[in-house]
Amino acid sequence: MRFIPLILLFVVTSCAVSRNPLRQEVRLLERGLVKDDSSYIYDLPFEKGKAYYCVQGYFSMFTHRERAALDFKMRQGSSICAAREGVVIRVKEDGTRGGMRSRYRKDGNNIVIEHPDGSRAGYWHLQTDGALVNVGDTVKKGQPIALSGNTGMTSFPHLHFIVWDYDRSRKWQQVPTRFETTRGIGYLTAIRKYRKPGKEKKK
Repeated sequence: MRFIPLILLFVVTSCAVSRNPLRQEVRLLERGLVKDDSSYIYDLPFEKGKAYYCVQGYFSMFTHRERAALDFKMRQGSSICAAREGVVIRVKEDGTRGGMRSRYRKDGNNIVIEHPDGSRAGYWHLQTDGALVNVGDTVKKGQPIALSGNTGMTSFPHLHFIVWDYDRSRKWQQVPTRFETTRGIGYLTAIRKYRKPGKEKKK
């Protein structure tokens, strides 16, 4: 019941479908109609044992029409962990505002990590002063890197996760990614809850 308003918001504001050719490929991957056994397997970007709803998937019809990105609904202050090892190349944590108007976009706190193969992952809408790493830091897969928030162009507290890589023409493109979950390895879809394998830390 608690997701009905969110789902209605997606439907009401969705009148266009992405024309990105990657969208069809993503749909086939999500349904298991295209087998992909070679792409990197990412960790879910939160603590072991925790479970969160993926409220927007790749090329979803709300704000992801042209984005191969994922949104995880999280309470503010939840721990965000590196989905893959790498080097921190960007940290912004001074944003204090959030809302659905475009003027708030620049306030979105974020961290970008470059991976060993040159690809990059972005973690957006972080809490003000919520970064736990600095530019130049080397981070391990699963390491806490930030606290989730509600900054930037956003309508509710969540983590926006996206990966980029070079295409054949050396241009950056968004990349759908496989994750390891308690359900197995695969591509995530919207309005489903996913749990990260492992035992939850006692506090």
